[in-house]
Amino acid sequence: MNKNKNSFSEETPLIKQYNNIKDKYTEDTILLFQVGDFYETFGQDAVRCSKILNIVLTKRSNIPLAGFPYHSLNNYLPKLIQSGHRVAICDQLEEPQKGKNIVKRGVIELVTPGIAINEKILQKKSNNFLASIYVYKQKLGFSLLDISTGEFFLSEDNQFNILQYLKHFNPSEILFQRKEKNFFNQFLKDKYYTFLMEDWIFNYSFAYEKLITHFQTNSLKGFGIDDLKLGIIASGVILSYLHETQHYKIKHISTIRRIKKEEHMWIDDFTFRNLEIFRSLNKEGVSLIDILDKTITPMGSRLLKHWILFPLRNILHIQKRHDIVQELFSNSFIHKCIIKRLKEISDIERMISKIAIGKISPRELIALHKSLTAIVKIQKKILGQGSKKLVEVVNTFQNCNDISKHIIQTIHTDSPHSIEKGNVIMKGVSKELDEIRHLYFSKKEYLEKLCSVEQLNTGIQNLKIGYNNVIGYYFEIRTSKKYKIPSYWIRKQTLTNSERYITEELKNYEFQILNAEQKILSLEKEIFYNLINQLLKHINPLQKNAKIIAELDVLCSFSTIALENNYVKPEINHSFQLYIKEGRHPVIERQFQSKTSYIPNDIILNKTDQQIMIITGPNMSGKSAILRQTAIIILMTHIGSFVPATYVKMGLVDKIFSRVGASDNISLGESTFMVEMNETANILNNISKRSFLILDEIGRGTSTYDGISIAWSIIEFLHGNSFRPITLFATHYHELNKMSSFFERIKNYHFYVKKINENIIFMRKLIDGGSEHSFGIHVAKISGMPIKIIHRAKEVLKTINKKNIWNDHISQQQHKAFFLSKKIINYFNQLEINHLTPVDALVKIREIKNLLDES
Repeated sequence: MNKNKNSFSEETPLIKQYNNIKDKYTEDTILLFQVGDFYETFGQDAVRCSKILNIVLTKRSNIPLAGFPYHSLNNYLPKLIQSGHRVAICDQLEEPQKGKNIVKRGVIELVTPGIAINEKILQKKSNNFLASIYVYKQKLGFSLLDISTGEFFLSEDNQFNILQYLKHFNPSEILFQRKEKNFFNQFLKDKYYTFLMEDWIFNYSFAYEKLITHFQTNSLKGFGIDDLKLGIIASGVILSYLHETQHYKIKHISTIRRIKKEEHMWIDDFTFRNLEIFRSLNKEGVSLIDILDKTITPMGSRLLKHWILFPLRNILHIQKRHDIVQELFSNSFIHKCIIKRLKEISDIERMISKIAIGKISPRELIALHKSLTAIVKIQKKILGQGSKKLVEVVNTFQNCNDISKHIIQTIHTDSPHSIEKGNVIMKGVSKELDEIRHLYFSKKEYLEKLCSVEQLNTGIQNLKIGYNNVIGYYFEIRTSKKYKIPSYWIRKQTLTNSERYITEELKNYEFQILNAEQKILSLEKEIFYNLINQLLKHINPLQKNAKIIAELDVLCSFSTIALENNYVKPEINHSFQLYIKEGRHPVIERQFQSKTSYIPNDIILNKTDQQIMIITGPNMSGKSAILRQTAIIILMTHIGSFVPATYVKMGLVDKIFSRVGASDNISLGESTFMVEMNETANILNNISKRSFLILDEIGRGTSTYDGISIAWSIIEFLHGNSFRPITLFATHYHELNKMSSFFERIKNYHFYVKKINENIIFMRKLIDGGSEHSFGIHVAKISGMPIKIIHRAKEVLKTINKKNIWNDHISQQQHKAFFLSKKIINYFNQLEINHLTPVDALVKIREIKNLLDES
């Protein structure tokens, strides 16, 4: 660790102890130092805490001080972590003793943004990932861990893809090797909280040993990750970091999975952002996740996000999800029953992590029991209904009845949140505990009985027993009756009109009573933590059940939105076609007051005769909406959801790419057009035969003729590329409509606009053929633009149209010649490649001659 720069030169014993502990941690680590009933901070830590927590900053001997009550830790700790700081919690490890200047102190926990488990720090519906990156030449090892759920992933890939993963998972903290500081500064600075680790930790043998020791295996082959050396290094670094931050109780991290890119549809961050999947571009707008997330449990909500980030590419798995949604959709009774029981289920995943770490509360154990009981009810209800696919799911539930029974037989159902408050363990669990409780809670009866016995022995009728902190329990009598005092009474205190005495029996009972409360708490803790140790043996079945419940929750959510919004079950196969009948945009549709207000449209794409649709029409007509809604329908299909349409049939898609809207990256010196070209280049360099592309206004960031040329070339490339990706291309460049005359798989469509006198009505209906007008001036008029500007714009437009070098005559001749020349080249290629017979070759040569004559 780095030597701390804020050590204080004036070292009292307390400050010396503080400095010795503080120097073990990095400068950005805030040390919460327990002093009696307060956590104190000193120096720069105090200044930071004062600002972050809005608490008073004071000074003593010129040392800045700021603190808060010990019992308020859970209120203040989240604010420190969320501000991007690591926090070392230093407690007093012994009670203060007379004659001893300083008590023993030590850090009991180091909390960082990536390994926090405090409920007030975590978001219920989101994972809290710690990431690790290992840079090796042009390749990166990558690993992710959510300590609150036990999810552990690894991968290795190129720089671009790993940075995409970072954006997808949005980790709270990234571990990085110190020597790669330049990489960190270039790509990650100010975007993520990053902790630089010592270089020697990034070692394959060291990491491999860490992993097999943790998982108690001889190798990593059983996890299917042994070929990912860079990923293994990144994963080993995470385990090292957990140990360094004093997290040793991590049995809930029971497996590690590789991120299998080949099993999931690839969607880059540009596309997630353009489609507004997780957040709207408008701060107050609605995103797709807001529509899809009708989950009941936090586990389900987190899993839904994971499904959206990694849509399936396995048709059988996709169809299985569709079939389960169909069963829930068709059987409202079972659908409602499952939802009812899901409401009784708590966050089992995070409870499991608390069991492993030893920080689960009695109340949470009761919630776990109720959750396991609800799972049994779900299982019985589904088995009773006979829904085929749902039965397959619930038959995979693990039997946790013994766990549930053990909890409810040990813990009071109305237990407090903290074990420290007592009254947690049920009667009958421990004979010793029951006896001590009986002694403690029957003290009133015992004292009354003892008082009665002494009244008979002494003849003092108004004898009473009292208690104070100085002399404990005592008999009190009036001074006038002291002659009746027996010899075995011991005088302890004389007052004005009375005297106080004790007996050996009373003193012995007092000793028992005073020790009983501590003994009760001690026994309850012992029984409670023994129960937790027993539960540790059942982590795997608990985790499996949590996973199944999360899946059921998401599938129920899909069924709910399908019922509410009239979605249909899509068909998916191995073809290369896309047919959407009366498709709708789920977000825009929701924002309309009436569902009938949204105009549905059809989309037909394939690789044979309609690979590329060029869509024209004015602003506000619906071009961007139909591009986005088509991509969203494909995405929803691949995650297992029903879709907003009346019929959908599509082939499997492995990648969705989009280039929509204008943006810039000023911090890296990139203009709007440069960003557009970067994103487009990424698409064109990574397309496959099963890719789906939506391109909106390509080339608009530069001059008109440059833009048209670039757009034309891109469409031509997509058409001629051997992969032939199906594409929607929206544009204002009407000149591009001419491409359908020269390229057989390009078709023109436009959004119909009705013009009445000088007014236009957006019909938002996609129809065959290209549009000749953008109606931009009409849209400007509707927006309230000054009328003088509108009139002048019309005059300028007429002038430009007269001088347009892209007139029909020239462009048709040029492009016809170009198209014919491409056919000629094709024929020559066939002659060369196919080794035709002389007769066939003669036929081809004649065809070429005819083409040349025509051109």
